[in-house]
Amino acid sequence: MTVLYEDNHIIIVAKQAGEIVQGDKTGDRPLSDMVKAYIKERYAKPGEVFLGVVHRLDRPVSGVVVFARTSKALARLNEMFRVGTVAKTYWALVQQAPRLEEATLEHYLVRNEKQNKSFAYDRERPNAKKAVLDYRVIGHSDRYHLVEVHLHTGRHHQIRCQLAAIGCPIRGDLKYGAPRSNPDGSISLCARSISFEHPVSHKQIYVEAPLPTEGPWQAFAHLSGSE
Repeated sequence: MTVLYEDNHIIIVAKQAGEIVQGDKTGDRPLSDMVKAYIKERYAKPGEVFLGVVHRLDRPVSGVVVFARTSKALARLNEMFRVGTVAKTYWALVQQAPRLEEATLEHYLVRNEKQNKSFAYDRERPNAKKAVLDYRVIGHSDRYHLVEVHLHTGRHHQIRCQLAAIGCPIRGDLKYGAPRSNPDGSISLCARSISFEHPVSHKQIYVEAPLPTEGPWQAFAHLSGSE
């Protein structure tokens, strides 16, 4: 587990693809438990460690995850995420380049619980939620294109679904139309950075996650300063 930032009220870590943020029916050890164990050991905390889950990333996605270390921070962060004052940037690898180098995508997404999948439509329909994101293509390799995404809404599988809707499924994302899976079961989507006002000190926080080490990502290391 890589800690990217920590203080008395929040801790921000880099999630690896394949990890779950919070416990689920698989019974696999969640990232939240790993963070609790880290805090307990580092600060020699007796008893139960408080840790609030503020947001989640899909299991096959890597990148920045914020946790609250106090109830005050949790309440304030929950409200910040709810009203959209937290800025998140995602990087995605796609094999098919978008028709436009940059654009705003607007769709209406309908979630199918049984399939654990969202479907995108151009017009409103029953049970649909409006989804909006901005993207721009920021890099190219021999086989892939690097797309930077900024979310305006936070819908189920939003980036995966909307990129697939314009013919650009994310590398390895079989659920949304990628031709083949990634060897490690991940999809090539990384929650690259997050920016927000600290819920207690009110200073500006900006944190970047390292790029995944998997081969195709390394063609874009020069864009991240991680060469």
